[in-house]
Amino acid sequence: MKDNPNDSEYTGLLIRDGSGFVLQSDDGRRYRLELLRTPIDEVEKQVIITGLLIGDDQIEAEGVRPADGS
Repeated sequence: MKDNPNDSEYTGLLIRDGSGFVLQSDDGRRYRLELLRTPIDEVEKQVIITGLLIGDDQIEAEGVRPADGS
């Protein structure tokens, strides 16, 4: 569910790298994530990111949830 009408949803694999978190999206693109919380339980899993695209490859994430609905 989106709280901000300007937010979009992005799906893919959540990856942790040396400088933070990256979404390897289902369309093959990689997005650097700016997160308010650390999504430890979702690392290396399929997720849905709700947030605002703030650059060609950067998302300001409002939320992270499992893609399988759990």
